[in-house]
Amino acid sequence: MNDDRSTILRAALLLAALLLPAVLAAEVPSAEELVERTIAYHDPEGHFLSGAWCLRFRETRPDAADQASKVLVDVPGERFRMVRKAAHEIAGMLDPDNCAMTLDGRAELTDAEREEHRLSCEGLRFMRNYYVYLWGLPMKLRDPGTALGEVSETAFMDRPVHGLKVTYTPEVGKDVWYFYFDRETAALVGYRFYHDEAKGDGEYIVLEGEHEAQGMRLPESRAWYTHQGERYLGTDILLAIDDCGRGEGQEE
Repeated sequence: MNDDRSTILRAALLLAALLLPAVLAAEVPSAEELVERTIAYHDPEGHFLSGAWCLRFRETRPDAADQASKVLVDVPGERFRMVRKAAHEIAGMLDPDNCAMTLDGRAELTDAEREEHRLSCEGLRFMRNYYVYLWGLPMKLRDPGTALGEVSETAFMDRPVHGLKVTYTPEVGKDVWYFYFDRETAALVGYRFYHDEAKGDGEYIVLEGEHEAQGMRLPESRAWYTHQGERYLGTDILLAIDDCGRGEGQEE
């Protein structure tokens, strides 16, 4: 009986030794594997970057009234629309041939009004990139010019996660990013970026909840904080996402 137990024990130890490398490898995926897993979780059919979507938000800021925002994001059609309502209503439209902005429904604006409300085509292109990049994550991690670093086991907001460092080619961007994914599901749970990592500048963003629609799982809210001073900057809350169709505009 003792010989049988010893044989079983040796066999179990041998099996554990053979399986251990595979188990350890499974716990820490490669960067490419992690990106594939997180995209499969959030947008397995690739809808966000291949369709035209109308998104509605409530955006809160600590030093201002809440804003109600609606945007049309159409990456393949190169269209962007934005309507933001707070003390004033600001609207913008951008496509390959046109750029237009209005203030409270007026297209004829003074230079003072444009400066006060930051109404410019350059500013509108920044807002387009903001919405497409951040709400297109983690799918945008496949973009050309994206350099994936090594995956680490770390923690974000006291939550065990896989961390991924991402940098970009100079023509794409100069910031250094760190993305954090749930170890079991690969869901994106937060990220941070630095303009100059040695100085500890930049911001970190905490994602909470999920909005499931159109075959996608998008973060429901994004809360922003500065690295320096841990200052709270605001929260963007996704209320709805609808298929706008390639030929449609944006509902008011």
